[in-house]
Amino acid sequence: MLERHSRDRPQRRRLVARVLLGVLLLALAFLGGIAFARTIDERNEQGGVVTNVRTLAPLPQEPPARTVTVTVTSP
Repeated sequence: MLERHSRDRPQRRRLVARVLLGVLLLALAFLGGIAFARTIDERNEQGGVVTNVRTLAPLPQEPPARTVTVTVTSP
């Protein structure tokens, strides 16, 4: 019985160490992603955005040369 308990403890410690290492790596990846996003968000943009607004005047329209009336009857 003593051997079984002594064998379980190192395996349990390894499992806990692996889980903690995985959590630590996930936390570092998350923080790295946040830092990367903030860096992209804060960089200076060359030239910036320029918006031009103008009103277009409508072109003159001539009256139609000929009009046609189409009558459709239902069968």
